[in-house]
Amino acid sequence: MSALLTLQFLAWAAERPRSYREVRAAWQSTCPLNSAWEDALAEGLVALVEREGGAMVVLTAAGRAALLAYRRPLAAE
Repeated sequence: MSALLTLQFLAWAAERPRSYREVRAAWQSTCPLNSAWEDALAEGLVALVEREGGAMVVLTAAGRAALLAYRRPLAAE
């Protein structure tokens, strides 16, 4: 996994708790080339977790690791 758009989605999702509704509104696309949210879900980088008030999108351990690996080289620059 190295798609820049997916990494940008992970960074956005990691900023604060995001509801499923918010993620769908911000990242839904009919363009097959812009499928960051769907790709992250399919690749196990994010998961849906039921919480009081509705489903939340959270980074999985794999998602956090991918984001960390992406950010680490940027910090060295």
